[in-house]
Amino acid sequence: MSICVIFSFLLMILFLFFFILSLNLMFLDKIYYLEFMFFNLNSLNMEMLILIDWMSTLFMSFVLLISSMVIFYAKSYMFGDLNLKRFILMVLMFVFSMMLMILSPNLISILLGWDGLGLVSYCLVIYYQNVKSYSAGMLTALSNRIGDVMLLVSIAWMLNFGSWNFMLYLNYFYEDSFLQLIGFLIMIASMTKSAQIPFSAWLPAAMAAPTPVSALVHSSTLVTAGVYLLIRFHFLIMNYNLILLFIGLMTMFMSGLGANFEYDLKKIIALSTLSQLGLMMVILSLGSYYLAFFHLLIHALFKALLFMCAGSFIHLMMNCQDIRFMGSLIYKSPLVVVYFNVSNLSLCGMPYFSGFYSKDLIMEFYSMSYLNLFIYFLMFISLGLTVSYSVRLLYYLMYSSSMFYVLNSLKELQDSMILSMTVMFLMVLFSGSGLMWLMFKNPYLIMLPIYMKLLTLLMVILGMLMGWEISKLTLVYNLFMMKNIKIYNFFSLMWNLPYISTLGLNYIFLNSGNLNNKFLDQGWSEYLGGQGLFMYLKNSSKILQYFFKNNLKIFLIMFVVWMFMTFFFF
Repeated sequence: MSICVIFSFLLMILFLFFFILSLNLMFLDKIYYLEFMFFNLNSLNMEMLILIDWMSTLFMSFVLLISSMVIFYAKSYMFGDLNLKRFILMVLMFVFSMMLMILSPNLISILLGWDGLGLVSYCLVIYYQNVKSYSAGMLTALSNRIGDVMLLVSIAWMLNFGSWNFMLYLNYFYEDSFLQLIGFLIMIASMTKSAQIPFSAWLPAAMAAPTPVSALVHSSTLVTAGVYLLIRFHFLIMNYNLILLFIGLMTMFMSGLGANFEYDLKKIIALSTLSQLGLMMVILSLGSYYLAFFHLLIHALFKALLFMCAGSFIHLMMNCQDIRFMGSLIYKSPLVVVYFNVSNLSLCGMPYFSGFYSKDLIMEFYSMSYLNLFIYFLMFISLGLTVSYSVRLLYYLMYSSSMFYVLNSLKELQDSMILSMTVMFLMVLFSGSGLMWLMFKNPYLIMLPIYMKLLTLLMVILGMLMGWEISKLTLVYNLFMMKNIKIYNFFSLMWNLPYISTLGLNYIFLNSGNLNNKFLDQGWSEYLGGQGLFMYLKNSSKILQYFFKNNLKIFLIMFVVWMFMTFFFF
């Protein structure tokens, strides 16, 4: 038995254990705290606290299920890789870091898990060792470091309270202005991890990692860590709701727009992840953390399946990721195409797919809130854009004629990839309604006028039509875009965020360093300062050396000069 099968089986057993535990805690309405004291220093307790409630155990069971399937999937996907054991161990380290973060109501242990995620994600992004992967890994690591710093500052700030267990201060959070600052710091940290504007550039760049990693990282672990942290700290961010709402909406709109111009299969799915994270942030800012958690779980399942299917298409196409080369895949790989379509329609929020249960509920809850017209319509336009890029992807992959090599022989994949995708497919099919029955004690009853009730469905249908029409107009559309190349670049490059995050930040320091080197280090200060003084001393010592060679002529001349000067001046 291979290492993949063993670890996959172990993680599946752990998934079943935590899932049954979460159901038990949910029905009994219980929370367990496990506390391990390390040391006590001047009334400051250093302890490890583990919080076991239905939310942490349910989320952890989903993480374990997806990681189990991803490792089993990697058995075929990474077949022939010389460093397969290292890869699997890194994925397990990643899962362990996420588990530490999920179970911690203590800022210190949250930071350990949080930093573990950042470090291991860097190692996984640079797994294929080339220049592009290195720069993507560095962008990912440095973007996430901002969040780590915010957590460190909030840990230092919590020294004011004598303990880092924020669960102990729930009653004081509303009055205490000290704690509002912690809320702000945690919000910034979550924005970096969940890649909200202006930290969005790293998420599509992280697609340099192998596809099984993308399936795990961009569904249930790294990017959802920020949202999960905000769900845990939801009582702290009430003063910053409007900021979070605006940032989430802008992220949704920007990523939806960018995905409609993108041709890299993995980057399109990465931008759709960004869009869904924006949606979770928006609903969190409106105060419904239950709904955000509900969407987080369902999104984790269909996004993992989407990445797995994308990985199988890339495998099939001999590592080609450009959707313009793909086409007619429905004849070459019918089963994977069915799985892909189901997860894609779930992402769109089509009725009775799992994504519909959370997305439609979120949109109706959103319609009930007291929001201005700009924010209201921006949300629905972003929803339409989501459907638009999904249908565009469907058109390119399924219905357009194949642009790949003429003499090719594409065939379905190995058993382990199909089996892991089948398990995920079944979970995607039943998770929406199943979780809805499990999580909500009382069903949401939302009363809206008929036109507002149907607005979500209308936007989905309009988005489908737009995506379909844009895909058909390939030649006309491309010519139009070439005419307006600056606008096209602006939209396709996520509003220039990758440039701002990389060259935009580096340029200032590199340029100032160059000027400093030119005018100070190698300029007048060098000529008049250290180097000039050195040359002056060197030249004068040369003259003195010449004098001190005990030459008789020099002594005689100097004696004559000295005698002449004494007679002349005295």
